[in-house]
Amino acid sequence: MIFTMETKKAYMYVLKCADESLYTGYTTNLDKRLATHNAGKGAKYTRARLPVNLLYWETFESKEAAMSAEALFKRRTRQSKLNYIRKHHR
Repeated sequence: MIFTMETKKAYMYVLKCADESLYTGYTTNLDKRLATHNAGKGAKYTRARLPVNLLYWETFESKEAAMSAEALFKRRTRQSKLNYIRKHHR
């Protein structure tokens, strides 16, 4: 008998806040996470900057890969983030 493990996708995402700032995070459910942010129950950073809009996301095969991408993306300057998004936008 062969067992296969279902792969759950994970996402690194970037939000544009009402004050034009950017917020980067990771999740396994983009729609639910965006709704959570906009309900004021997301990250402390976004609660004071509502509403937020999904600006960009990337799909990964694991939570760990998405978290790694998030950490790398957060190290970029704002302009570098915007350039990256522009270059990789779907």
